[in-house]
Amino acid sequence: MEAIVKSDFNFPKQKSVYHGKVRDVYNINDEYMVMLVSDRISAFDVVLPKGIPYKGQVLNQIAAKFLDATTDICPNWKIATPDPMVTVGHKCEPFKVEMVIRGYLTGSSWRSYKAGERMLCGNPLPEGMVENQKFPEPIITPTTKADEGHDENISKEEIIAQGIVTKEDYEVLEKYTYALFQRGTEIAAKMGLILVDTKYEFGKKDGKIYLIDEIHTPDSSRYFYAEGYEERQANGERQKQLSKEFVREWLMANGFQGREGEQVPEMTDEVVNGITERYIELYEQITGEKFEKSENTDVIKRIEENVTSFINSL
Repeated sequence: MEAIVKSDFNFPKQKSVYHGKVRDVYNINDEYMVMLVSDRISAFDVVLPKGIPYKGQVLNQIAAKFLDATTDICPNWKIATPDPMVTVGHKCEPFKVEMVIRGYLTGSSWRSYKAGERMLCGNPLPEGMVENQKFPEPIITPTTKADEGHDENISKEEIIAQGIVTKEDYEVLEKYTYALFQRGTEIAAKMGLILVDTKYEFGKKDGKIYLIDEIHTPDSSRYFYAEGYEERQANGERQKQLSKEFVREWLMANGFQGREGEQVPEMTDEVVNGITERYIELYEQITGEKFEKSENTDVIKRIEENVTSFINSL
């Protein structure tokens, strides 16, 4: 199996390319974006040394499915998926914030709460909560989008006061975020899952706000299994998760958390194949569909042909 960890295409009318931790984004004539979801995998802000076959296809197809399932809520950037690993869409000017929304007290919000904080990005939190408990209502905890380094928590008031987003635009982002999370929650429930938290990114084109990037994938969202949730909470047990948390747990168990001087543990074929299997399991659980592996020989050539043909048809 071939993992796609690097791309360097030169598509028709291409102006530039941006290589992110996982995605390679090609700017086509300042009008369109070609987003290739590679098989690179990152954890603790570090890109791991080996790619995970089919991971890019899994993430791209989940995102495409959820973008299609939410077009009645807000416009999104997607135009087409000409290849299993690629989405082509409108080039938008991204807002400099990520809209993180949380339905449950877990992850970094739980760590802050446990340390005594009772205000999270301007949201007051009730006393006496426990890890993985459901909030009375979902809360939005935005973060700044850092060009370098870590994203930082920020409140709605600070975003508006600092002029990062105008009050009018922020209210639209907030409305879309709540509605998208509600839709994601309903879809997850049908699959026996709980959408715990997620993040959305938005951009603007010709004065109109679009949902951009991925949505409701296991890389951008956390899911719990609904069955047994209450029982596990009552017994103080860990919740059964559906996310890429298992990769972080494997790294931590082998002494790696991205700190200086730490070495990424050896990624044997067994480890890599195991992660591929988990991503396919995630796909099938989240979508309720069987995962169809795409043709896995000379994937780069396949992508180039599919995308070039689509761009020429625009």
